[in-house]
Amino acid sequence: MSNSLFRTKNIDKILKDAATTEADAHHGGGGLKRVLTLKDLTFFGIAAIIGAGSFSSLGEACFKGGPGVVYLFIICAVACGFTALCYAEFASRIPVAGSAYTYAYASFGELFAWVIGWALIMEYSIGNIYVAFSWSDYFTSFLHRVGVNMPEYLSCSYMEAKKAFDNNSVNAELTNAWNNAPVLGGLRIIFDLPALIINVLITMLVYTGVKESRNFSNVMVILKLCIVTLVILVGAGYVNVDNWHPINDAGIPSFMPNGFSGVMTAVSGVFFAYIGFDAISVMAEESKNPQRDLPRSMILSLVICTVVYILLTLVLTGVLDYRGFDGVGDPLAKIFEVKNVGWMQFLVSIAAVVAMTSVLLVFQMGQPRIWMSMSRDGLLPPAFQRIHPKFQTPSFSTIITGLLVGVPILFTDKVFVLDFTSIATLFAFVLVCGGVLLIPKKEKVPGKFNIPYINAKFIFPLIIIAALAILIVYDNNYFSNLFNITEGNASLNVSTIIFWIAMILVSVATYIKNFSLIPLLGLSTCLYLLTGMSGSNWAWFGSWLAIGLIFYFSYGYKKSKLAKQ
Repeated sequence: MSNSLFRTKNIDKILKDAATTEADAHHGGGGLKRVLTLKDLTFFGIAAIIGAGSFSSLGEACFKGGPGVVYLFIICAVACGFTALCYAEFASRIPVAGSAYTYAYASFGELFAWVIGWALIMEYSIGNIYVAFSWSDYFTSFLHRVGVNMPEYLSCSYMEAKKAFDNNSVNAELTNAWNNAPVLGGLRIIFDLPALIINVLITMLVYTGVKESRNFSNVMVILKLCIVTLVILVGAGYVNVDNWHPINDAGIPSFMPNGFSGVMTAVSGVFFAYIGFDAISVMAEESKNPQRDLPRSMILSLVICTVVYILLTLVLTGVLDYRGFDGVGDPLAKIFEVKNVGWMQFLVSIAAVVAMTSVLLVFQMGQPRIWMSMSRDGLLPPAFQRIHPKFQTPSFSTIITGLLVGVPILFTDKVFVLDFTSIATLFAFVLVCGGVLLIPKKEKVPGKFNIPYINAKFIFPLIIIAALAILIVYDNNYFSNLFNITEGNASLNVSTIIFWIAMILVSVATYIKNFSLIPLLGLSTCLYLLTGMSGSNWAWFGSWLAIGLIFYFSYGYKKSKLAKQ
């Protein structure tokens, strides 16, 4: 029996177990259907990425960073690109369900695997709560445009209405929801009915089967790409280039009116726009040729969506001064409302509903398959790996995922969920990039993805030294500000100090171990993005991990299959 918290799963053993499971499936056992092609996987990636981020959180990002937030989109794209290559390397080696959880199990060990699996609940399930809220906003807006009006207390969250009332908000819809809501037993009945309904419908679809979900997703992806393209083309005609250089507080036109620090405050909203490309790796056991198609689909979907985001950001900040996006939850519709283009407002509402439905679908498919993998390893009860005999989907896990998304809709709100999801995803990305550095090198095999090996023995330390030198020369106050701990930015300073200490240590390890450059770049860029998270984000994330560790030590540590070997 192994008692180590860092006991790892052998890659060959993972593949052997997966092959046994697939063989059992041909005889009515517990495997998943292999029906997904490169096109299907790429469409799933686009479906997951282009959704709530582009149709909702993009407005907040533009307000915080101004036109310069486009730089943050590029930084996030680069970070996700390096991370995607690391995911692709793992997916090529370990083409089974489980995503970052399985990869961490093979590289860092069981404790880190559990932490990643627990964190991914925040990415897929908790993240879907935000998407459901955003879907509801656009859906009720669409209903309003066709003459159907829902009561405010049935189209917003309880917490949003309460905060609006307590803070004397100018948002009439939220304050009306609080004032007009029926009262039962002293409690105001306020909940987001459309968000609850779409969660139930998506859960039913995912429960039915991956083939049906695939067909539904592909149709929606085509529709939303067509409409997003139309938004960019029509919006470009209303762009005022002067809006790309608004006057900052010093009275100077600037592409980054709030400075680069202002751009970095938008990291949660911007990074949330990219969450989803990694969900493709969860579909490994349902892919026809995962070792070839998973890596390609990740890169393709990421490149396509990055181009879309950059164009959307330039159009938004070109049509409307960045300050006009304060508190705007539907930025794409907002620019056409300002320009009084009614038919485009109508199309944007349709596009948003379609886009976020597809995001809900992909995320709702991802979480059950991670739980299924954790259950197979003994870290969760056997019920989580139960496969429906007819639909061949992880039935119990799918139902639990639906409940995990649906129940919190009743008592949480978008702002909390947004920050909670982004920090968990970045944390998972850091471990995936670091994991690639730890797994043994392999021989190149034709037809399978191989991450290019570039010896970073000297390159990476020189990059870190150059970055430090540039900061010293061009920003004299950068390092002095790190140690100037004041209320409001202490958490940012602390996390930035930790980042540079980590980079120095990684540079030393790279010099000794000859690590590969691409995973190092993914690791460093994702760690840098984490410095943009606030202290409250870290506090909530730490609390969530503490709860997960309680579950692990009370069940998973003892029941793990590795503990019985």
